Amino acid sequence: MTRTNVSSGSYLEPIIGFSRAVRIGQHVSIAGTAPIAVGGGTHGVGDMAAQMRRCLEISLAALADAGARPEHVIRSRIIVTDIARWEEAARVHGEVFGEIRPACTVMAVSGFVDPDWLVETEMDAIIPEAGQ
Repeated sequence: MTRTNVSSGSYLEPIIGFSRAVRIGQHVSIAGTAPIAVGGGTHGVGDMAAQMRRCLEISLAALADAGARPEHVIRSRIIVTDIARWEEAARVHGEVFGEIRPACTVMAVSGFVDPDWLVETEMDAIIPEAGQ
């Protein structure tokens, strides 16, 4: 099967050696996606909801570049640094996925690469075969 790597232009992609998304056949995986602002830096410093919106914006653009749509997402992950604030990120997730309802995990970690990042997301999608 053909492998397609999708870049979002993150400055971390060449350093770490990863792609924002990888598509093989009908399967698309979106890497951990941080709230990197257009032009660099952190989008919405201190604002969990704004950061979550930015993470989803980046992820959904990568999905589209890989030929997938939000309704193709079967699994998502919301990763936060402060579990007491999980609902702020989860509500934004619900704005996009409330009707789609992929399998979703919410978890906390001790921190991310940039200490200003409050949330990251990951997701997986399966693109239906033509005619399905």
